[in-house]
Amino acid sequence: MGKKLYDDDVLVIGLGRFGAAAAVELQRLGHHVVAVERDTQRAEAFVGRVGKVVQADASQPKAVANLKARSFQLAVVGIGSSVEASVLCAMNLVDAGIPTIWAKAISPEHARILERIGAHHVILPEAESGRRVAHLLNGKLLDYIEFDDGFAIVKMRPPQEAIGFTLGQSAIRSKYGVTVVGVKSPGADFTHAVPDTKVTAHDTLIVSGPTDLLDRLASRP
Repeated sequence: MGKKLYDDDVLVIGLGRFGAAAAVELQRLGHHVVAVERDTQRAEAFVGRVGKVVQADASQPKAVANLKARSFQLAVVGIGSSVEASVLCAMNLVDAGIPTIWAKAISPEHARILERIGAHHVILPEAESGRRVAHLLNGKLLDYIEFDDGFAIVKMRPPQEAIGFTLGQSAIRSKYGVTVVGVKSPGADFTHAVPDTKVTAHDTLIVSGPTDLLDRLASRP
């Protein structure tokens, strides 16, 4: 039998808004989630919603050792209430040798510390949400996901110059340096875009490329 896509055990530290959302979704995707929460009442609220809930303070090395953290391939540090607790917890996970550690930061300074001590992926949810909203405010983009290397994927209405033409004819890629990767017609599933895909005014496009070039396309009428 081949390995399932989502069968790694995942350690989630902190069941605040961010950690709880991550833990529940990871469990839904098929991971076995072990969640660690210092607050007893909050820990008890998640019993039965994820694989296992442990009431412990993961900023203490002994608590992390008791979790047998070395056996996990993935860990998420969702602590947001205390920078010190977040950093100590991340250090304990790095020391335990967990290969992939995602950590939430509450400020750019916090993010830099997490990166320096060895967290592999650092997320600034508030900053990312703010940037995302800025791109969605003008109504041209329906959704926007930015990656940390200046690359994004957007969901958008087609520009006027593409309507009634195939993607090959409108030549969006050569004109704007971005790629239409999918097209959705009303009532139909998304389909992978090919040069002879014809675009109508009611379609939705999935477009990928550098953020500045996507913004340029989105500014077209």
